[in-house]
Amino acid sequence: MQGRAAVAGVGESVYYMRGKSPDSEFQLACTAIRNAVADAGLELTDIDGFVSYMDQRNDPLRLAHALGLKELRWAATTWAGGGNNAAGAVQIADAAVCAGYAKHVVAFRALAQGQFGRFGRPRGIGGRAEGDMAWKAPYGLLSPAQECALHTKRFMHDHAISQEALCDIALACYANAQRNPRAIRYGQPLTREKYHASRWIVEPFHLYDCCPENDGAAAIIVTSTERARDLLNTPVPIVAAAQGLGPKYGFSAFQGRWFPGMFYTSVGEAIWQRSGAKPADIDVLQLYENFTGPVMMTLCEMGFCAPEEVESFVADGALEGPDAKLPFNTAGGNIGEAYIHGFELVTEAVRQVRGESTCQVSDVSLSLVVAGPGYAPGSAVLFGVL
Repeated sequence: MQGRAAVAGVGESVYYMRGKSPDSEFQLACTAIRNAVADAGLELTDIDGFVSYMDQRNDPLRLAHALGLKELRWAATTWAGGGNNAAGAVQIADAAVCAGYAKHVVAFRALAQGQFGRFGRPRGIGGRAEGDMAWKAPYGLLSPAQECALHTKRFMHDHAISQEALCDIALACYANAQRNPRAIRYGQPLTREKYHASRWIVEPFHLYDCCPENDGAAAIIVTSTERARDLLNTPVPIVAAAQGLGPKYGFSAFQGRWFPGMFYTSVGEAIWQRSGAKPADIDVLQLYENFTGPVMMTLCEMGFCAPEEVESFVADGALEGPDAKLPFNTAGGNIGEAYIHGFELVTEAVRQVRGESTCQVSDVSLSLVVAGPGYAPGSAVLFGVL
């Protein structure tokens, strides 16, 4: 870390609503990777490594053959979980480059929920409920929305937080998406009245507290900072990355040590210690929001504010636009731009440092990505400038 490796290129496919992509998930992955390679000014034969997370379909050998790689020197994935690993994948690519195992590593995520099924739907148990499901299924606890809602509702109760805090987070994502032609919600502004009139999904989440389900892919190219200086675009160094402790998702997350929470306190402690930065130093934040409630809790656990301050911290447009008190999810995030399992947050964080965002914050020196809260091990990655 400490800037020895850098992002040299970013790319994505077109982002589609679930089931609307004319291409398969694998084709979407190849498109995003090709675009990232072109953005870096490299050739596909220069790529010698792949990293992803929670992806068993778009495997490195298949990609290497399809894209015409000359060598494959590094292939890795994170431990199981979900969007909590988006920043962890970048950390692994950083480690491979800094250790000399590979020269140009692709970190990516491809997701076609129209082709392979919806992440957010309740999952049947197919017979006898065992293990974790034995404690949840008999009571109807079957979806990510339900699990996150229980944490959020208790957190709001404990700290006297109103529904308006969740509304303000959703409004920020939609407002920033209106600046971004790539965004699924571009041209679909959200109002406070529309938010409150929308149907409940599971209290305290309205429809607009929940991210959509999409088809698409996003990718970055990680190489050494020295090599990146000779490539097409401004290198974006990886200043620090971190993973952290938490419970295995599901029933164990409701034990006293963890409930209610998003398990990101140790991630924050590690990223600040490794980078020498603090929350007040961050110029722009990309924070995974499968639901708005985890955003609120993670802001507190990462040290941006205290629980009793969080409602005022996000109020009055404090997260909206490039001149916000804390510029947040500036391309629209999972809720406004597209749900690519959070990896679109990484490409946006890099664009902010390069000065290429559709919602560009001025004079960005530190651009932070916080991956999917609520599932452990969590992760975060901090990008900086040369």
